[in-house]
Amino acid sequence: MRKVPVGTAIRVRTPASSANLGPGFDSVGLALGVWDQLDVTVVAEPGLRIEVTGSGADGVPRDESHLVYRSMVRGLRELGVEVPSGLLVQTVNAVPHGRGMGSSATAIVSGVAAAQGLSACAAAVAAAAIEGRLGAAGEAVTIDLEAVNSLASELEGHPDNASATVFGGMTLSWSAQDDLPIAVGASEGEAGTRHTVTVRLPLHPDLTAVVFVPETTLATHTARALLPERVLLRDAARNSARAALLVEAATRSPELLVPATHDWLHQEARRPSYAASMDLVDRLRADGHAATISGAGPSVLVLTTTDRVDSVRSGADEIWTRLVPGIPAEGVTVRLR
Repeated sequence: MRKVPVGTAIRVRTPASSANLGPGFDSVGLALGVWDQLDVTVVAEPGLRIEVTGSGADGVPRDESHLVYRSMVRGLRELGVEVPSGLLVQTVNAVPHGRGMGSSATAIVSGVAAAQGLSACAAAVAAAAIEGRLGAAGEAVTIDLEAVNSLASELEGHPDNASATVFGGMTLSWSAQDDLPIAVGASEGEAGTRHTVTVRLPLHPDLTAVVFVPETTLATHTARALLPERVLLRDAARNSARAALLVEAATRSPELLVPATHDWLHQEARRPSYAASMDLVDRLRADGHAATISGAGPSVLVLTTTDRVDSVRSGADEIWTRLVPGIPAEGVTVRLR
């Protein structure tokens, strides 16, 4: 296995994301301009040291169970790179935890991208023996975004948040494995490795987002536990039509955003878990705004145009933190430090 030299230092910046956007359940994601930062340094002294500041700092572990570290280890092993015996991992979390803004996907993507960055640095050091040059601090490290996307989506369990965080903008993702027949009696996992495929949608230049973030949190597994195992055929048909319309609205026809963000699969089923959020969605939609639950909630996302941003208000700002984060065209990046 290849080794990463002592002294290697990289910085990873990773954006938040919103998922589903109404009818695009587990498939459509949107990057949001709130950024987590991860610094990884290979040190001579053996052992793992993790330092965390920002959102969720009091509740995350500082050992090998840390999600960023676990994701990085998995990424290094996939690349055939030895996990360094001495590591300093420093995270600055700006993405709110447990609010439906993709904090777990951000952590996973950060770790997998860091593994790619460390691997690239190991290769660069080997090449420098011939070329006589190493990169300067601040220089971008080229990573394989497709590989980051596929592994991060596997680790996350679904690709919507992960893909938007990897690529930026708005993404539409699916599993290539879904296109293959499954032998009778075989489980989906036995049919072969799932591989995520993602396309980036060319967003309308006026499209932007407003996010209302509450103080309360909601675990994704709690929200998912409320989802029904079956849905009515008529509701599935309605949802598929609106998901198709969402692509048209986001890319060419933002005047269609309100009907394009109507959902029949998940929001109403989970209303008891985020009643205040659904009340806000109802009020905003009644006022003509394309409001949805952001991911698993409880944050509320509004897709709108730049000329309407100021009119998107909660009516109870003491309960909600209002963000206008923008939609970054670029996702995760790795640079030398």
